[in-house]
Amino acid sequence: MDALHHKIVLALIGFFAGIINTLAGGGSLITLPIFIFYGLPPAVANATNRITIVVQSLTGTLGYHSKGVHTFPFNIYLGISASIGALLGAWIALWIDGSVFNKILAVLMVVVGFLLLFKPNVISQNTVERTKGKYFFMALLGFFFIGIYGGFINAGIGIVILLFLNRVNRLSLVKGNATKVAIVFLYSTVALVYFIAQDAIAWEPGLWMASGTAIGAWWASRWSVKKGDRVIRWAMIVMVSGMALKLWFF
Repeated sequence: MDALHHKIVLALIGFFAGIINTLAGGGSLITLPIFIFYGLPPAVANATNRITIVVQSLTGTLGYHSKGVHTFPFNIYLGISASIGALLGAWIALWIDGSVFNKILAVLMVVVGFLLLFKPNVISQNTVERTKGKYFFMALLGFFFIGIYGGFINAGIGIVILLFLNRVNRLSLVKGNATKVAIVFLYSTVALVYFIAQDAIAWEPGLWMASGTAIGAWWASRWSVKKGDRVIRWAMIVMVSGMALKLWFF
C-alpha cells in the first residue's frame, strides 16, 4: 500500500470514528491503535490523536449549533473547569503508563452499561434541566476530574460525560451531546497545545485522520438532532459493551 492509500485509509477510519465519538464516545479506542499500527510510539500516538479530537469536536459543535442546539454559557464554564484538569492529565500522559487506567475505565464502562440498560426511564427529553445552584457547582467539580482523564488519554470519556450531564444536570441526550462536544473541544485544545509545546505531535497522519473525523462529526451531529435521544442511547449501549470488552481483555 503506497503513501496515498495509507492517508486515504486514515481519513476513512477517521470518518467512522468521528461518527462514533459524536453519537456516543469511544472513537479513540479505534484511532489510537491505528496510529500505533501506523508506526507512531504510544505516547506520540496519544498526543497526535488530540488533533482528531479537537477537529471533530469543533465540527460537531458547529453541527449542533446549526440546528439550534447548545447550552451556552453552561458549556463554557464546564469547559474551563475541564481544561484545568486536562493540563494535569496531559502532563500525566507523557510520564505515566496508562494500563491501570484502562482497567478502571473498563469497570466504569460496565457500570455505565447497566445504568443505560436498566434505568432507561431517566433518559428523557422532558426532564427539567438542573444547571444552576448546587448542580452547577457539582458539574464544575465533576468536569475538573473528567478533564484530568480527558487530558490523559480521553478514550471513552464521551460516554461518561453524557451520563454525568443526563443524571446530574438532567440534560437530554441530544442536548447533552451538544454540550459534550463543546466541552471536549475546549479542554482538548488545551491538551493539544501542551503536547505541541512538548514536540509530541506527528502532524501528517494526525491531519489526515482529522479530515475524516471532521466530516463524520458534522454529519452525526445534525443527524442525531433529527433522530432524537433513542438513537444516541443505543449507540452508547453498543459502544459501552465494546469498550469494556476491549479495555479489559485486549
